Amino acid sequence: MKCPNCNTENPRDARFCSECGAPLQQAQTRMAETQKAAGAALALGHAARQARLEAAVEPGAIISTRAYNAVMIGVVVWGLLVNVLLCTYVGDVYRYINPVAFLILYLVLAFGGIFIASKSDNAAISFLGYNMVVVPLGLAISAMVAEYGGIDSQVVKDAFLYTLVVTLAMLGIEMMFPAFFEKLGMALLGCLIALLLCEVVLLLFRVRQNVTDWIASGLFSVYIAYDIHRSQQFPKTLDNAVDCALDIYLDMANLFLRLLRILGSKNNNNK
Repeated sequence: MKCPNCNTENPRDARFCSECGAPLQQAQTRMAETQKAAGAALALGHAARQARLEAAVEPGAIISTRAYNAVMIGVVVWGLLVNVLLCTYVGDVYRYINPVAFLILYLVLAFGGIFIASKSDNAAISFLGYNMVVVPLGLAISAMVAEYGGIDSQVVKDAFLYTLVVTLAMLGIEMMFPAFFEKLGMALLGCLIALLLCEVVLLLFRVRQNVTDWIASGLFSVYIAYDIHRSQQFPKTLDNAVDCALDIYLDMANLFLRLLRILGSKNNNNK
């Protein structure tokens, strides 16, 4: 495990850096907090999905399916590009701001962005809410990426590649078996809440969470297919395209964070 203070590599189970003596558990705790916050943001969006599905829409606001999907993909790609830029040029955000202060700022901005996006029927305002989620979550991701050697490290590249591969695979599965995902919403939400509660308890008792990372990776993979399926059920408006992009972006961000930790743990164990 890399020391966040001097970048010296240490055994994964070490509590203090062998070079500078800095505590290493803090870095692990920050990573776990980032994962919980990202997962909580995804859970919060469930009610918003249902509200969008039931909302009345003016016929003139409907756009073509091709335009709807193009906007949705474009907004997701925008979020990913912002995250890449933050990882490249910002790195470890905790060098500039206190971790507790950043966590509070993250929660305020991210949850505020989700609330704005879910309540607005204006695509521009929803896009503002989308960026209120993307930027703070991207900064949190950049801190985790820095812990694993930066954006150019093989672990980070592999995690990003696997995230894209899983996303494409789940898109294919959704297209082949759309009926399977029709009624998964409450079951997925229940599993997500149970997982987050379990991880909070494990975090409090400082128990390593390798198994839950694997479970979470599977859960968020299914969430990707579910949200892709749901995106086609909403009235096809610009606003819904942006809102659905937010759902898919959160799924991919959560999956990436889990894969990064899994691959990072495997890489450290092989050293």
